[in-house]
Amino acid sequence: MTPKLMPTPEATQVNCLSNRSVDRVLPDLPRHSGWRSIDGVILLDKPVGVTSNNALQWVRRLLAADKGGHTGTLDPFATGVLPLCLGEATKFSADLLNADKTYEATLRFGQKTDTADLTGAVIEETSVLPTVAQLGAIRPQFLGEISQIPPMYSALKRDGQPLYKLAREGIEVERAPRQVIIHELEWLSFARNEAGLVREADCRVRCSKGTYIRTLAEDLALAAGSLAHLIALRRTRVGGVTLAGCVTPEALHHGVNDILASSQPILGESLQAAALMQPVDFLVQELPVVQLTEAQAVRCSHGNPCDAAPDQLIQPDTQVRLYREGHFIGVASVSAGQKTLKIQPIRLVSAQKS
Repeated sequence: MTPKLMPTPEATQVNCLSNRSVDRVLPDLPRHSGWRSIDGVILLDKPVGVTSNNALQWVRRLLAADKGGHTGTLDPFATGVLPLCLGEATKFSADLLNADKTYEATLRFGQKTDTADLTGAVIEETSVLPTVAQLGAIRPQFLGEISQIPPMYSALKRDGQPLYKLAREGIEVERAPRQVIIHELEWLSFARNEAGLVREADCRVRCSKGTYIRTLAEDLALAAGSLAHLIALRRTRVGGVTLAGCVTPEALHHGVNDILASSQPILGESLQAAALMQPVDFLVQELPVVQLTEAQAVRCSHGNPCDAAPDQLIQPDTQVRLYREGHFIGVASVSAGQKTLKIQPIRLVSAQKS
């Protein structure tokens, strides 16, 4: 009879966290009397033990925000950059969803788990551990475009059913490999045993969207003739957003309480003034600015194209962000017309909020 494999102590700890009520991981919140419209971006430093959706719903309840979404899931055991878009900002989240991500990860060699991280049960072990030289030698083959098979413990769906639900039932299905890009892979540090073999290693990875760092860890170990799983994962960057600009749930909670204590309402303006939230146009800061005339703004506000003025120095085949008297209106594409450049709105802020 095959012995039942038990999860590691670290896995037990994280599973306990993820099974708790979100309010026992994040600060408790009072009930609010109703939802309000709040527009902007909360750059959250997600803590361990909560899902990305639980973190989003906690922020929505804290602010009583009526609409929100996140820009890329982080596993419950992972921490770090989680941009949360509220209200009108959800219209402009696509760029961050598609942006490159940077992670710092810790691999433990010698064990494979069913989830490829510390939350799972150990399903295979080996005494073979890599050397520092081996890990350095395999690094180049994981740079550039590589193929990954998504893990069973993922949110991908098969016939409408998330794969992780099938995995929990002991069902494994075939998954098509997918191409991802590893832009950078750097080994940061190593923990070695008495024989000088690597027990654990820290690395930094900058990669395209859709990359599974858990799968990358397993594949790295396999290339070095060993096994591995992740015991820590921290996302340090999403596009241009870094941890330096993020706020922890505790800091956000205290900041909101300070606003309330000063008898100010919880609105986008008060949150931005307290450096707790970024404005809607934060998500498109890399696009060039076009200041519209009144006539141009009227046409664009209805989704119609307008002619660019001679003094609006913009290039064809680009995207721009539109403003009228300092107010953000939306994003447009620029194309060459017969006589002038055409500005065609793509995504607009609701008229009453522009």
